[in-house]
Amino acid sequence: MAGRANRRRGEVEAILGGERRILCLTLGALAELETAFAVDDLASLGARFANGRLKARDLIRIIGAGLRGGGNVFSDEEVAALDIDGGVAGAGRIVSDLLTAAFAAEGEAAATNP
Repeated sequence: MAGRANRRRGEVEAILGGERRILCLTLGALAELETAFAVDDLASLGARFANGRLKARDLIRIIGAGLRGGGNVFSDEEVAALDIDGGVAGAGRIVSDLLTAAFAAEGEAAATNP
C-alpha cells in the first residue's frame, strides 16, 4: 500500500501504531494548531515552527492534527501512546514532512513527490 499519500494535497504517509496512515494538515487541522499554540494566524504558526525547537507535546499535537486532517480518529492522548516507527526521530520526521507539505511553496513540496 505504499504511495497512497498525495503530496500535492499536502498528505504524508507514516507508520503509526504498526499501521500505515495518511496525515494531512488541512485548514481545519491548521486552525486547531493555531488554537493549541495560541497564535493569531498562519504566519505566526509558521514562525513558531520555523525555530526548530519543538517539545514532545508539540510533536504529539502536530501529529494528532495531521492524523485527524487525514481522516483518522485519534485524540492527542491516543497519539501520545502510539508506537511511532523510528521513535522520537521518526516523530520528528513526520512533523517535518507535514510542515513542509503545508507551508512549502508549491514547487518545493512537489519536488519531493513527483
